[in-house]
This record gives sequence, structure tokens and C-alpha cells, in this order.
Amino acid sequence: MALYAIGDLHLSFGSDKPMDKFGGGWVNYIEKLKTGFQILKEKDVCILCGDISWGMSLEESLDDFLFIDSLPGKKIILKGNHDYWWDTVTKMNAFFQENKIASVAILHNNCYEHEGAIICGTRGWFTDEELNAAQNEKIMARETMRLRTSLQAAENIEKTDDHTKLCFFHYPPRFKNFVCRDIISTMSEFGVKKCIYGHLHGDGHRLAVCGMIEGIEYEIVSADYIDFTPKKVEYEK
Repeated sequence: MALYAIGDLHLSFGSDKPMDKFGGGWVNYIEKLKTGFQILKEKDVCILCGDISWGMSLEESLDDFLFIDSLPGKKIILKGNHDYWWDTVTKMNAFFQENKIASVAILHNNCYEHEGAIICGTRGWFTDEELNAAQNEKIMARETMRLRTSLQAAENIEKTDDHTKLCFFHYPPRFKNFVCRDIISTMSEFGVKKCIYGHLHGDGHRLAVCGMIEGIEYEIVSADYIDFTPKKVEYEK
């Protein structure tokens, strides 16, 4: 049972905002996703790192989730900045159950155990120039607390020393000269070994930080960065 990750599917079956209009690698991206996901087997798991659907509500996102459910493997989703359909976990789970969407689980204030790893994460944050300092600090504190809650849930799982903590975000905790010290310090405190994120597209790819820094390995999995094929997450078991 392998572990994969991909971010930023930006599906729009019910909202008519196809990403093909941006040209480049986004042309025919739905077919690319169908093909890319074929590397997954039935019992494999893929983390979807936010910006999943352009729908403004769960109902408007239904066809997007039916498409996701039709793809191989189990999917664990987390929130992105464009996931306006996101609701309470209770309502989302009820929506999935009502519509017989069986392969989707939610990463939000919780964690999942998988083949020697523990999957943690949250949306993340960075400074938004349209918000004032107090607003940015409030959002950052909330996201840091959600990450801590996820990592504390991991601590409560009975595990051996061989388990590896992995963190998944939408926003990158590092890019170019930006460092989200609150998020990074929390990961370090809990001994996280790998950090995987999305969000960056097109020219933004040059801002991506990858590789080992301060004991944490960083990887970007934005769909257009990895050619719409989920990337296998490698870790020591």
C-alpha cells in the first residue's frame, strides 16, 4: 500500500471554471489526471493537498468528488485557499455518505496511520498583504493550532519508534525567502521528517523550496509541477 500526494486539482465539473484556459500544462488536464492516477492500486493512498474543487458549495462540487471517487485508491483531502465548498467535518462526511463517495477521507484536526507513517497536516498560511497584521496573526495562530492538534493526535496513536511523521499542507511553509517559523517550529517540536505542499503554479514554481532543511525534507506536489501524476511519498519505515 503505497502513499502518494498531489495538490491543486482545481476541478470544475459543476462550476465551469476549467483550468485549460491558462494554457501550457493545464491544457487537457482532466485527461492527464485520469491517466496519472492509474499508477495507484486499489489499496494505495493519495493525499490531495488542497484546492480540490472550484465549487462554491458541497452541492456544486458533487461532480468533482464523483470524479475523484472514480479514480483508483483512497484519497485523504485537506483544505486549500480556493476550497470555498469546505464545511464542517460532520457535514462533509454526511455529504460523502449520502452520495456514496466511499474513497474520500478528511484530514482536519486529526491524523491517519499508514504503513509505518503517520499522516498529519492542515491548510497552513503565510502573510496576506490584503490583511492587516492582526488578521494575519490570528489566521496563523489558528492554523498552527490545527497542526498541533493533528500532531498531538499522532502522539496518541500507539506506535513503535519506526513510525515516521509526515506533514501535508496546501501553503508551503517555506518559499523563496519566506519562512513560516510558527509552522516549522511546530513540525520540529514533534519530530516531523517530511513536509509536502502545493499551491505554487506556473512562474511560482521557481519559488518552491525542496530538499532537506533543518532536519525536515520539503517537496512540492502542485499538479502542474508534477505533470498531473501523483508523486510517490518516500519515507523510512
